[in-house]
Amino acid sequence: LKDKGNGKYTFTMPASKVEVTATFKQAPVTHVCPAEKYTDVDTTQWYHEGVDYVIANGMMNGTGTNIFEPNATTTRGMIVTILYRLEKEPAAGTSPFTDVDAGQWYAKAVAWAAANGVVNGTSPTTFNPNDPITREQMALILYRYAGSPDASGMVLREFADGDSVSAYAVDAIRWAVHEGLISGMENNTLAPQGTATRAQVAQILMNFHQKLDK
Repeated sequence: LKDKGNGKYTFTMPASKVEVTATFKQAPVTHVCPAEKYTDVDTTQWYHEGVDYVIANGMMNGTGTNIFEPNATTTRGMIVTILYRLEKEPAAGTSPFTDVDAGQWYAKAVAWAAANGVVNGTSPTTFNPNDPITREQMALILYRYAGSPDASGMVLREFADGDSVSAYAVDAIRWAVHEGLISGMENNTLAPQGTATRAQVAQILMNFHQKLDK
């Protein structure tokens, strides 16, 4: 028997009847879990796949050494920074908002997002980058990032609080629900003004990236 490399072997057939047998051994499986380095990520929880995905695709990082904070709220500055990373961090000008200091880690992302119509400010001069983002605000940002697709034919499912969606976000919420990016919460509610945890954002971003952005 001669080992030819790359899992290939040859042998010389004798000039007589022979019986050839082979024994196979399963190679060890390499388990890749990008989130396992974060001590506060419970890999048995529903968010594990989403957190793995956003880490592996460079969309989200930890908030500190070995810390991801899946249950922490997500800020407006964090969301635009994630989308800015998806765009490979193109050149950005100066932010038009007085509360976004040029030296902050989210400054270029906010400037890019504002220039490209992905976000508006909370007023003509402010962005409130450190405010927790609401579920409807996130839907609106992703909706704009996707090019504001026509949502007129999309019907919002019957949620108990469906009529509490802010007028500016109705089309975005319809689109996000229709595309499976956002689903209901407990008691068949949308909680549009509720804040989005980092774990929830990870799941939404995975859905968005897999279905729409690739």
